[in-house]
Amino acid sequence: MADENAKKPFPVSWDQFHRDARALAWRLNGAGPFEALVAVTRGGLVPAAIVAREIGIRVIDTICVSSYNHTAQGEPTVLKGVSDAVAKLGRGTGKGLLVIEDLVDTGKTARIVRELVPQAHIAAVYAKPMGKPLVDTFITEVSQDTWIFFPWDTGLSFQPPIRDGAA
Repeated sequence: MADENAKKPFPVSWDQFHRDARALAWRLNGAGPFEALVAVTRGGLVPAAIVAREIGIRVIDTICVSSYNHTAQGEPTVLKGVSDAVAKLGRGTGKGLLVIEDLVDTGKTARIVRELVPQAHIAAVYAKPMGKPLVDTFITEVSQDTWIFFPWDTGLSFQPPIRDGAA
């Protein structure tokens, strides 16, 4: 299993992820106005593209944070902050910025983002209990012991029935 503390696999298909990201956009549509969108890479890139399209945001930037590999979560490291032009929006506070993430897990990355852009609106498609208080908007809550398998991390393969021992 991916993380020794994560006992419940939660595979998400492209179709389901697209529906969930559009649901996030629908929820965010009245929350602005937003001057720019910031994707937390890499996981936030896909939902950011969907949200930006759906609510008409054209200025898009990234905050690049490394905290996961394909098997576990580690300590987050900021690889790139927001650009100077985007950082100047909202007088450097993040006001008017929409930050998009695929998942808020323990909240470590969200805390870093909040320090960089304290007044930004942080949104995630999925949230776990430890991270949920750190985001302003999310769509689906999953248990802390769940490991989400995103569609960009998986391929199509046969899944045995649950009664045959599949998780």
